[in-house]
Order: sequence, then structure tokens, then C-alpha cells
Amino acid sequence: MAKRRSERPILITDAARSQDDQLRSRQRRYLLMMTIRAVCLVIGAVLVGTRAPLLWLWLPLCLLGMVLIPWLAVILANDRPPQDKHRLRNRSHPTPTEEAPQALPTQRTIDADD
Repeated sequence: MAKRRSERPILITDAARSQDDQLRSRQRRYLLMMTIRAVCLVIGAVLVGTRAPLLWLWLPLCLLGMVLIPWLAVILANDRPPQDKHRLRNRSHPTPTEEAPQALPTQRTIDADD
């Protein structure tokens, strides 16, 4: 039997991601960037070994990738989601008073005792 619209649970969309999810995504991003760095190293070695045309162009690009990518990977791996925007407000400017939220229509609350 399909639930009526009023009986469906309300989703919390503003909830922050869990610490484990944040760590997992940062680890994946770091691993991806380090893999790209390793690919740059292999491509650079192959280009030097084969004396490829335009070596003067491709080799500095590979070297740049091998130097910049680890730096960026560490910075991004240690990056956290931004804090609440309200914490960055200047203290000399008072925050405007917010109006009381409108009363929501009565909805069914799911409780552990139900």
C-alpha cells in the first residue's frame, strides 16, 4: 500500500556529511591525484626514452605535474568542508534579527516509543 504524502518521513537535507564520509572522499581524492602523478612520471620516462618530438614541451609539463600535484594533494586532503557562513560575519556589524519561523502544518512525528 502506498504511503500518503503526509505520512512520508521528512528528509533532513541540510545535515553535514559524517566524518567518515568526509575522510573517505579526501582519501579517494588524494589517491587519484597521486595516481595522476605516477602517470606523469611514467609518461615523462617514456618520452625521454623514445626521444619523442616536442620533448622540450612535454617534459616540463610532466615535471610540473610531478611537482605541483603532491602539493595540491596534501592541501586538498587536509581540507575540510566550510564552516557555517554565520561564523564569518564581522562582530562589529550586528546580525539582523530573524523572524520567528512560521508554524508548519501538523505532521506525524516518528518516535522511538511508537
